[in-house]
Amino acid sequence: MESKEKNLQDIIDCGIIAIVRVASAEEAVEVCGAIARGGVKPIEVTMTVPGAIDAIKQFKSMVKEEVLVGAGTVLDPETARAAILAGAEFIVSPTLNLGVIEVCRRYSKIVIPGTFTPTEILTAWEAGADIVKVFPATVGGPKYLKDILGPLPQVRLCPTGGVTLENTPDFIRAGAVAVAAGTSLVDKKAVAEKNYDLITETARKFCQAVKLARAS
Repeated sequence: MESKEKNLQDIIDCGIIAIVRVASAEEAVEVCGAIARGGVKPIEVTMTVPGAIDAIKQFKSMVKEEVLVGAGTVLDPETARAAILAGAEFIVSPTLNLGVIEVCRRYSKIVIPGTFTPTEILTAWEAGADIVKVFPATVGGPKYLKDILGPLPQVRLCPTGGVTLENTPDFIRAGAVAVAAGTSLVDKKAVAEKNYDLITETARKFCQAVKLARAS
């Protein structure tokens, strides 16, 4: 069993969390495979996917160990626990729910709660968040992230919402430990047409963007 510390380091090393929000569990499994082939290993299946818990269980049993399967859009401790029991290694929320953080800490799983204000960010960090999600990232952009990290340099931030291939380098240079990308990585048209090669190629480009931003 891989340790939480190693999984956390893998997320930070990769620098991208893929958000999979599709129409079915079957589709989620296909898309997850395509993303992983592109080099993005942390993959978040959102609870808005019908049969999301089954998709996590199924994908977990199919993929190699280096892929990290997580659950997203987790709103309460009960859902967090169900996802963890299904095999989720990390839990992501759109909002700050202290009960969700508590459950993840109990089971020694990575937790990435959603926040926006400096108060929420610090509250999440003090409650034991491993990475703090800043959502929606479109509102303040990379500059907002940089401003937050001025007084709070110890907090690991992950912007989410409106993250694209174009602005990923700016977020990384602003101090984000990772970015979370949904529709810009998992193209809806590509999913509808089962063009999984395009998704693999986009994932590869995201990895390259993070690498180049860190090098600069």
